[in-house]
Amino acid sequence: MTAARDPKHPEKIRALLGVRAFPPLVLVMFHFSEGHGYRHFWPLDYVAARGYLWVEFFFCLSGFILTHVYGARAAQLFTAKGYGAFLKARLIRLYPLHLVMLGVILVTAIVTRTLAAIGHYTSIFDLTYHTVITPVSFVLNLLLIQAWNTQPSLTWNGVAWFVSVEWALCLLFPLFLFLSRGPLWRGLGLIAAGVAGLTALDLTSAHGLDITFHNGVLRGLSDFSVGVGLAMLYRAWKPRDTLPDWAHSLIQLAVVFALFYAIYNTGWSHTRMDIFTVLPMMALVLALAFDRGIVAEALKTRIPQLLGGWSYAIYIGQTFGLLIIRVFEQRLYPPPVISALGPAFEATIWWLEPLLLVLFCIGWGALLATCIEHPAARKLKSIFG
Repeated sequence: MTAARDPKHPEKIRALLGVRAFPPLVLVMFHFSEGHGYRHFWPLDYVAARGYLWVEFFFCLSGFILTHVYGARAAQLFTAKGYGAFLKARLIRLYPLHLVMLGVILVTAIVTRTLAAIGHYTSIFDLTYHTVITPVSFVLNLLLIQAWNTQPSLTWNGVAWFVSVEWALCLLFPLFLFLSRGPLWRGLGLIAAGVAGLTALDLTSAHGLDITFHNGVLRGLSDFSVGVGLAMLYRAWKPRDTLPDWAHSLIQLAVVFALFYAIYNTGWSHTRMDIFTVLPMMALVLALAFDRGIVAEALKTRIPQLLGGWSYAIYIGQTFGLLIIRVFEQRLYPPPVISALGPAFEATIWWLEPLLLVLFCIGWGALLATCIEHPAARKLKSIFG
């Protein structure tokens, strides 16, 4: 006899862990390409240029997972003790790596500026197009409010704007959970409201949905709303799911096809067409949630599961790799015309640099996850319960 499942501790959805494996790597390529130029290879360039839109996927996934996990324990979150425990759990998940990377950027800034002063050249932190590093913005980063329209630019570990917005969503989560306890039409309303919010941001922004330090919370709220609504659809559909595996496979393949069609057929990035790429990204969350089908099974294999477990560390740690590249480009690279493995160094590094960056970010992310993120979570849970 199969043991009854505890509704207060829902089963983990392994496909949704595996699908987290690849978006951070696309985001790495996006950040690299925006600063160093695209490779002039359109199959890769179009994917990298839309990399910032995978943030939509993660905010949507966050709304889905939190509603899925806490839906049966909603009453607890409506008490001061339960709400405090929830926020504590989310801080344990988000804050240690954020704090470590903030320290890494601080140390890197001190070291590079010291070497620049000794060598009489300009530190990478004082060149154009670098994130702002000021005492005020450092404090705002410590408080996780740096992306609440409190700063005029990205600061310190620029990608941590995502963590700031995620924290705002955690603070507001009981409201979403309250809405998720109602009839299914509320879920459809949340999805419609989220899509409408994203569409409005897309139409009014000068750079598509690449919205971070300014109105990033509105962007996150819209994505999160869709995720909560999708969780409500999943909750209603799951007990009635009688589709065979092949039907789930067809649905997943159709969504993946729609995603790549949008990426390759809606023009270049940062336009009002961004919303058409976002919609299949979000649909992918629901399509994979049933943990069945060919795409779901592929995502449950070892490599996606491993990378999925490191995904937050890969994302939050990528800035260090990008800084290392800037140091190498400024101080250590040979002249571009020098021969390297046959062609000129400039031609070789054009492809070698992004490849090594992705590999570095995977290794650095694995180190951060295994040596800091996961041990810190276990230790803090044992201390604070």
